[in-house]
Amino acid sequence: MAAATFGAANTTATLKEPAIQLRGFDGLRSSSSSSSNSLALTRHFGVFSLPTPRRLSTIKAVSTPVKPATETKRSKVEIIKEHSNFIRYPLNEELLTEAPNVNESAVQLIKFHGSYQQYNREERGGRSYSFMLRTKNPCGKVPNKLYLTMDDLADQFGIGTLRLTTRQTFQLHGVVKKDLKTVMSSIIHSMGSTLGACGDLNRNVLAPPAPLAKKDYLFAQQTAEDIAALLTPQSGFYYDMWVDGEKFMTAEAPEVVKARNDNSHGTNFPDSPEPIYGTQFLPRKFKIAVTVPGDNSVDILTNDIGVVVVSDENGEPQGFNIYVGGGMGRTHRMESTFPRLADPLGYVPKEDILYAIKAIVVTQRENGRRDDRRYSRMKYLIDSWGIEKFRDVVEQYYGKKFEQFRELPEWEFKSHLGWHEQGDGALFCGLHVDNGRVGGKMKTTLREVIEKYNLDVRITANQNIVLCGIKKAWKRPITTTLAQAGLLQPKYVDPLNLTAMACPAFPLCPLAITEAERGIPDILKRVRAVFEKVGLKYNESVVIRVTGCPNGCARPYMAELGLVGDGPNSYQIWLGGAPNQTVLARTFLNKVKVQDLENVFEPLFYHWKRRRQSKESFGDFTNRVGFEKLQEWVDKWEGVEAAPTRYNLRLFSDKDTYDKMDGLAKLQNKTAHQLAMEIVRSYVAAQENGKAE
Repeated sequence: MAAATFGAANTTATLKEPAIQLRGFDGLRSSSSSSSNSLALTRHFGVFSLPTPRRLSTIKAVSTPVKPATETKRSKVEIIKEHSNFIRYPLNEELLTEAPNVNESAVQLIKFHGSYQQYNREERGGRSYSFMLRTKNPCGKVPNKLYLTMDDLADQFGIGTLRLTTRQTFQLHGVVKKDLKTVMSSIIHSMGSTLGACGDLNRNVLAPPAPLAKKDYLFAQQTAEDIAALLTPQSGFYYDMWVDGEKFMTAEAPEVVKARNDNSHGTNFPDSPEPIYGTQFLPRKFKIAVTVPGDNSVDILTNDIGVVVVSDENGEPQGFNIYVGGGMGRTHRMESTFPRLADPLGYVPKEDILYAIKAIVVTQRENGRRDDRRYSRMKYLIDSWGIEKFRDVVEQYYGKKFEQFRELPEWEFKSHLGWHEQGDGALFCGLHVDNGRVGGKMKTTLREVIEKYNLDVRITANQNIVLCGIKKAWKRPITTTLAQAGLLQPKYVDPLNLTAMACPAFPLCPLAITEAERGIPDILKRVRAVFEKVGLKYNESVVIRVTGCPNGCARPYMAELGLVGDGPNSYQIWLGGAPNQTVLARTFLNKVKVQDLENVFEPLFYHWKRRRQSKESFGDFTNRVGFEKLQEWVDKWEGVEAAPTRYNLRLFSDKDTYDKMDGLAKLQNKTAHQLAMEIVRSYVAAQENGKAE
């Protein structure tokens, strides 16, 4: 590999001969190819001016050679990857055995194919193995045919439900080993893929799910798809395994192919079937999101790379701001592991975005830790180096200096729920799905609507679903059909539920310490009861996220109130996130038993109600007051007297109305009275705000 000294003799910024030779990471190449690492830099950069030239420092790769001698210790997974023939062996052999499971090496490799081996942890007398499959859907886009296929597969080979994830994908649980190839090939033949949905490589690329016909949204979504294509594995292991080598690849944009093949700055393994990843791929998972200014529907700061479209005064996209170093995972009782928000890295012109992304990925590939997977995410590399050193190294692989970060407006969480104009004459409808679990009548009705009207859908990063391309004449019948299955418009859903998220946790996740998805409905009801007890209004809310372990799949460390499993029926409580997901929460209490949550919730919400500043969110309030004072309130709390009921409203005048309301309420795990009161409150609030239809 070679670094360049940039000439400033003219504005076209031609490159001089390399001044420093950077020793590349040749552990992923054969020994015969390692001598070709010194490459002349010939790519020109058009008319973009560069800053004053400076001498670049040498990069030392810390990744491990194929044939270890005295190098740094490697994790077990690194050795498995090395001997796998590009993620094939021994998975290919294990899939042919009669056993219901695969061995440990194959367990690690099948992740790259988009699957995790699991077993029901609540069954006794042996392990009942199955596999979870996760799809890859850049921007959350799901074609009509793929949705219908996933719906069928859930019934035929899964547990009868689909799970919408926090990374805009499907999860299909309960597939047994003998059915894996049938399920995988069905997904591939239906315009879908699971390649890279798990494993040590780039995961699903997020983007705002709204199908808006706006230049910035369309550009963000196209960029997300291009980045996903750029970083898709090239060695064919996925198609070899599941469709006998037949490839189902959509045509790639020429700029994607060009950026992938470009080796002007020593980013590639020229003799490898994986030019970007090599045999070892990345040290750990890698997450990227793309969005537009102001729309934080993708939790932009929690990603390894966050990309933000920057447009001119006429709305024409010109380039991108880039953030780096976000990540949620941590380990209990290890302060050296932590969640982290991404840092601003710089700005790049739009034509350079793929080269900049590739340079960042290669910097992590070459320097991320491969000895201890707890510290292998890029956030730890940036935390160790500092953003300035990280930027310097990335610039050597990029071949340019990053420009100054462009000013952005305030971020806002946008759910994209409800009915909206797309801007092309059609409508889209965002539907709230509690914890992303699509099952029962909801599943049947969604399929009916999607199939009848031939709709494409998109999955949101908040575990919800968007129906796209709806003709205006279809709005009323679709609304009625969905409501009968409990898929209500957002004004009829409890505000606490609208922003809440939970990971699946028990019974199938091997990492779960306590409940999350199965526990959050009761937790939200209890929070609502505390709100009523302390006098908070129905339309007031806080962002609540629950995970069964500290890995942070539901991003609890960004919540105003985060519950992180830290023992059986026990949670660590995190406070201080922001409603727009721009502030990192902090640990407030450990080992709070689920039955004791009100002892914490009541004093916190009571004092928020009485001591907050105008329009101050719960997260902002907890940060302003300070954890010492919050702890004092919790320790001294003696309870609040529930106000006596002043009104006894008869909500149902006839049994028929009650029965219909009760049927709808049961779909949402509520009583008829609770659902009726929610609807009444929403209507009254709308009247007061002058927004009633």
